[in-house]
Amino acid sequence: MNIWKSQSTPLKMRILKSCIFPVATYGCETWTLTKKDVEKIDAFEMKCYRKILRIPWTARRPNQSILQELGMKERQLLKNIKQLKLKYFGHVVRHNNLEKLCLEGAVEGRRGRGRPRRRWTQDISDWLGFSVREASILAQDRDGFRSAVWEATSYKDPP
Repeated sequence: MNIWKSQSTPLKMRILKSCIFPVATYGCETWTLTKKDVEKIDAFEMKCYRKILRIPWTARRPNQSILQELGMKERQLLKNIKQLKLKYFGHVVRHNNLEKLCLEGAVEGRRGRGRPRRRWTQDISDWLGFSVREASILAQDRDGFRSAVWEATSYKDPP
């Protein structure tokens, strides 16, 4: 029996969340996300949902109607990537190891010409709304950092 051709949407969603999304996001804690990357992640997620509901790409249906049909308020994949990356940041700054040294280190000399590349820590400061130093201090308090991560990744109703 082919699972993807069956009528059971909840079963397909469970397989998507337990098998496909983890493979697609393997190592996402180390990614530096640009605006283009975020768009590609969102497009991949919506493509998966359309495939589950058997909606062809030529059908002109808004993404919000597809999410409503699945009983979801928002997209989950980018939210999970943010949570994993923020949790990894908290783990790294709480320990004295090589990763923390690399994260806090600075390179001597002048940088090259052109626009600087986006840094891994810029995602952290953008999502939390703090500087990296403030986030490092907050990460020492696990419960406070967990609530900050939850606040940064929770669903907020549009005004």
